[in-house]
Amino acid sequence: MSGPVDPRRAGGAAELSGRRILFLQGPLSPLFKLIGNHLQKDGFQVYRINFCAGDWLHWPGKECTSFKGAPEDWPEFIDAFLTENRITDLVLHGDQRVYHRVAIEKALPKDILVAVTELGALRPGWMTLERNGLSTLSRFPADPKAIRAIAESAGQIDLSPKFPSSFWLQTAPDVVYNLTNVFLKPLYPKYQRHTIYPPVEEYLRGAVRLLTQARRNVEAERAIGVLQRSGRRYFVLPIQLEGDFQLRRHSPFDSFSQVLELVFRSFAEAAPPDTHLIMKSHPLDVGFEDWPAVSHELALKFGLETRTHYLDGGGLAKPFEAASGVVTLNSTAGLEALQAGVPVKTLVPAHYDIEGLTHQGDLAGFWAEPHRPDQELLSAYIHALAATTQVRGSIHNREGVVAAAKNIADRIAKQALNPLGAFADPPPRLEKARKLGVPL
Repeated sequence: MSGPVDPRRAGGAAELSGRRILFLQGPLSPLFKLIGNHLQKDGFQVYRINFCAGDWLHWPGKECTSFKGAPEDWPEFIDAFLTENRITDLVLHGDQRVYHRVAIEKALPKDILVAVTELGALRPGWMTLERNGLSTLSRFPADPKAIRAIAESAGQIDLSPKFPSSFWLQTAPDVVYNLTNVFLKPLYPKYQRHTIYPPVEEYLRGAVRLLTQARRNVEAERAIGVLQRSGRRYFVLPIQLEGDFQLRRHSPFDSFSQVLELVFRSFAEAAPPDTHLIMKSHPLDVGFEDWPAVSHELALKFGLETRTHYLDGGGLAKPFEAASGVVTLNSTAGLEALQAGVPVKTLVPAHYDIEGLTHQGDLAGFWAEPHRPDQELLSAYIHALAATTQVRGSIHNREGVVAAAKNIADRIAKQALNPLGAFADPPPRLEKARKLGVPL
């Protein structure tokens, strides 16, 4: 493992030419290393900065530099590294990790092309690749006319299911990466991780949850079945994780408990009295927050004891079958709901929060008269998305990660990020988000 390298000496006096691509942290998979290999074979100069032992595990090598300073040392370090190595491209996974936010801030004024990856919006079987930022900071158009034009110019897109997710490729790399960081912390003592829970406790809680999964799935299936057979109208609110950057950075809320309170209050005040509300647990929630208890307390507070339900298991497909609508902060579950033909109300500008797709009125009006998605526009949105910011492949499938690496490398090599007019300036969702208090 290499020690810290002074960026003012990195690269020495060598006269480098052409594209120089710097990779920061990637997803917990070999993806970034494989992308780097493709680009190196194509003649690009590739660099990598490792922040922790888990990073080094995924990508050791002579092109790597270890940053072992404190987070407050990072801005000066990355600014010098970008300049002295004449970096032309910056590649990173997620744009809101503390190290990544600073790197993007330093890179953009230098006209460095920033490529941000994330799990696919059309998952499974896709990865996201966008220029400069994601979600609220996405440059993908929010204008229906522009979206239809992109879809028309894209032509036929293969949307057939590919690369099904493997449970072990979702969990094992996460465990190995984080436990490596725990046990080898002395090698990178000042590293600041972007997750909010202690890894060992999180895995222990997750193991306990797995033991009860079958029972919880059966109970959730039974509960939604009873409600559906009763013929009562109901809305669904998917719970989002406290550590999700969609909550932490792309919303004005400090905790999802605040989202619950807002929704319960509105539901009590404005929803028709015969309407019910379902909270659905997140599949990766390991129980640090007691959402059933929080939901019960809010139900008592707002007089909704008989009209609210918490499903701590199962998937979203069954609840969506007969739902009158889905309320979400900004979860990708909203896009799933739209694809199922269910009306959706987002509380902040999600990527798919587009006039004609989501309910554009207030939450009070949504309970009474939710607007259904325009299926023609939805089809255009999905096709435009697949042609511009989505890339075939998956880090949760062995063949999928190989495909994703090749496809992402090709896009980066051709500088084909947000192509076909899918780069709006400024980010079309940002002003609305800031008015709601989003801290970006």
